[in-house]
Amino acid sequence: MKRNKRKQAPKKKQLGKFKSAIEKYCSDKLREAGIKFSYEEKQFVLMESFRFKHKYFKMTAKKKHMSDRTNSVQQPIRYTPDFVGKKYKWIIETKGYLPSHHDFPMRWKLFLKHITDKKLGYDVYLARNKQQVDQAVDEILKSINDESHWTKRDVL
Repeated sequence: MKRNKRKQAPKKKQLGKFKSAIEKYCSDKLREAGIKFSYEEKQFVLMESFRFKHKYFKMTAKKKHMSDRTNSVQQPIRYTPDFVGKKYKWIIETKGYLPSHHDFPMRWKLFLKHITDKKLGYDVYLARNKQQVDQAVDEILKSINDESHWTKRDVL
């Protein structure tokens, strides 16, 4: 019985600072198009930290019993997109394979809500393969070339 084997990702040296081949591809395409961007530099705080003052017992991996976390500070929820435009307000997030237990879908929805609630005005692209990266870059180029798409608020 033959199994479908996933293609092996390029070796770390070939990826440089990027975490995946799709991120490297996206960076290469943005550079080819002459679009200025930052990579994993801008961080958004989706929810501030807070103190949980009620009784709170938490499971632990190494102990038999739960640990008492009453009155503990809960860390903020942050999100760092892969690519953010330097001159115009756009974001590209690249995602390849996601295991079913991954928290990305929930964090992504919180991120979109954050952009909406704070009226940040970013165009957002979630690309999972090379064709979708190409489409995102094309859409960004169309928007850049269409002066009416951007308001003064949208240009950084």
